[in-house]
Amino acid sequence: MKNMLMEAAARCGMELDERSAAQMAEFWAYLKEVNQSMNLTRVDSDAEAAERHFVDSLAPLKAGLIPRGARVLDVGSGAGFPGMPLAIARPDADVTLMDSLGKRVNFLGEAARRAGVRVSAVHARAEEAARGELREAFDVVTARAVARLNVLCELALPFVRVGGVLVAYKGPAADEELAEAAAAIKRLGGGAARVLPADMPGRDARLVVVKKLAPTPKSFPRRPGEAARKPI
Repeated sequence: MKNMLMEAAARCGMELDERSAAQMAEFWAYLKEVNQSMNLTRVDSDAEAAERHFVDSLAPLKAGLIPRGARVLDVGSGAGFPGMPLAIARPDADVTLMDSLGKRVNFLGEAARRAGVRVSAVHARAEEAARGELREAFDVVTARAVARLNVLCELALPFVRVGGVLVAYKGPAADEELAEAAAAIKRLGGGAARVLPADMPGRDARLVVVKKLAPTPKSFPRRPGEAARKPI
């Protein structure tokens, strides 16, 4: 798996050192073991995981979206993508993984321990955590396969500090989702937004990058589930 990861990264124009590849391979081995009982991912092929999960997660690094020493939050981390690969590849970053399911958070904590990765794993709903000390505390907030952008912005932008960015992993409908989310972005303190190609061979993957220009109004996010039921 280590060699597959390094080769997959090279095909995407990225360099992955042996230490990082070994840590990712260790993480993947534990994920596959736990996946037998927890159903964390549908991907079971090492080769597919190398490209679809790991290298895909690293796309913001290639785009230069994560500054040195950045404080990063991965909202709805699930099986640990993109947060865990980002933490492995960029040990200078302070990465927090957040998920609403306790079992997944326990898995992430143990996976990080086994792989020797320094992360924080937080069990919380975004709507509730955004009203505490994590509000507007992060330079970069990432989210992958969490929600459509108009819903995601309400869940994620409150965590982004003014001047920071939200990085949402999207597919070919990214431009459509960005147009749909324009009103929400403006209301939540977001400003300039752009869609970048993730440059993943064989996949039409995109990154939607939203800059935070002003504090998010204190009335957001709304109660759990409200953003999905009544998007801004």
